[in-house]
Amino acid sequence: MKPAVDVMSQDTPWSQLHTLMLPAYLETWLMVGIVMLFVVTLGGLLGIVLFNTSRRGLFPRPGINRTLSWIVNMGRSLPFLVLMAAIIPFTFWLTGTTIGIPAAVIPMVVAGTPFFARLLENALRELPSEVTAVGLVSGGSTWQIIVHAQLSEALPAIVAAIVLNVISMIEYSAIAGTIGAGGIGYLAVVYGYQRFDNHIMIATIVVLIATIQLVQFIGDRLVTALQHSKGSYAS
Repeated sequence: MKPAVDVMSQDTPWSQLHTLMLPAYLETWLMVGIVMLFVVTLGGLLGIVLFNTSRRGLFPRPGINRTLSWIVNMGRSLPFLVLMAAIIPFTFWLTGTTIGIPAAVIPMVVAGTPFFARLLENALRELPSEVTAVGLVSGGSTWQIIVHAQLSEALPAIVAAIVLNVISMIEYSAIAGTIGAGGIGYLAVVYGYQRFDNHIMIATIVVLIATIQLVQFIGDRLVTALQHSKGSYAS
């Protein structure tokens, strides 16, 4: 009769956790940083076009608005794990691989872009209609009105949207660990789940919770500061 396996003996010693956790944590932020550069750029442009092709926008185009809105809704409707699997051929075509950070970045960008676009559109919708009207009356160009009137006035809400998107991308990066993308998620899957390493699993959960709490705290403080500065300027 074979002896029972001592699962606890497979746990990484607490004193050695940092040798695994620190590189994985840095890989997570590398993924999130790369993704957010694309998400804010592409999603920002898409959100601006979505708002300004609506009835309240600078260049109303109902047909274009409905089409873009449908594309955004479709992009937001799929769970990330399903989306990641569905676009594997596209990911491979772009990156030449289906594993690692490059393979994770593509589905994360595809998932994050429509999400941020909708958040930005909603932020612009919350602005009083007078914001755009004043820009038009003052003779500003389309670009000037978008940057100096719409985006400037909606800045606190836009920052809140970016914070929310960063948190979502941290969560997505953990899911991307299932395809060997690296980061905290990969550590949790390979060590915590496959090797039954309870210390790694506990550490990854604590680190993810602490990271998201810190990001949200910093984001809330920044949004509050922007709101106060705008209130002082308006008064």
